[in-house]
Amino acid sequence: MKIRVKTHITKRFLRVWQRNLRVYGRIWKISFLPPLLEPVFYLLAFGAGLGRLVGTLSYRGTDVSYIAFIAPALIAINIMYNAFFENTYASFVRMYYQKTFDAIMATPLSLEEVITGEIVWGATKTVIATGIMMAVISFFGLLTYPQALLLLPLAFFAGFAFSSIAMFFTSIMPNIETFNLPIFLFITPMFLFSGTFFPIDNLPSWARSLAEVFPLTHLVRLSRSFSFGSLDAGLLWGVLYLLFFSLVFYPLSLYRMRRRLVK
Repeated sequence: MKIRVKTHITKRFLRVWQRNLRVYGRIWKISFLPPLLEPVFYLLAFGAGLGRLVGTLSYRGTDVSYIAFIAPALIAINIMYNAFFENTYASFVRMYYQKTFDAIMATPLSLEEVITGEIVWGATKTVIATGIMMAVISFFGLLTYPQALLLLPLAFFAGFAFSSIAMFFTSIMPNIETFNLPIFLFITPMFLFSGTFFPIDNLPSWARSLAEVFPLTHLVRLSRSFSFGSLDAGLLWGVLYLLFFSLVFYPLSLYRMRRRLVK
């Protein structure tokens, strides 16, 4: 029997978002710590350690300190990690172990509204974590305001893209252990080769071409530009690239989750 995906999604998906927000409110002290402490560890390690060896880097014709170079990349990595892990491991637990999806679908909500609520929540949690990280990095004087405030809408926008990608993987992974595959083959290469800790111009030409395919590369560029206060029309390409991933993986995740859950 051919299964068709329902495209009509109402604002009822916000009920799923609200449910996850309430759960987050009960465990916020645990969720609060990683975005608070992670940038401190990275900035101290790279700034006091590796930063002294590297000195300064040339970024868009301007010399910047190494710690200033990596700080916006840490925000981009934080966006990717929070969105991806929330809609892989956390969503899988709610779907498979806690049977939360089954319980919600016993209400008038459709499967598409449940998945949309999950993805929007992943993007929202990313904004919360980004705000915390921005406060820490601002303490080191590494963000330029008011332009840096654009990082918050960027966090939701990019968080939605990475949440959609993550939900797609959740729809095809047979068990929770196999999430190691997309992390090893997709997340880790982006973490290392998306211009996060060194300019991609230093890579061989084939590696630079590959890095341009990674959505994190474009997110890092946007994050650096907003953090440094250097805005130009060229950033539109990065925005469109992230939008492309949302437009592809959001409907694809809805389709694959219906294939998985509706028998």
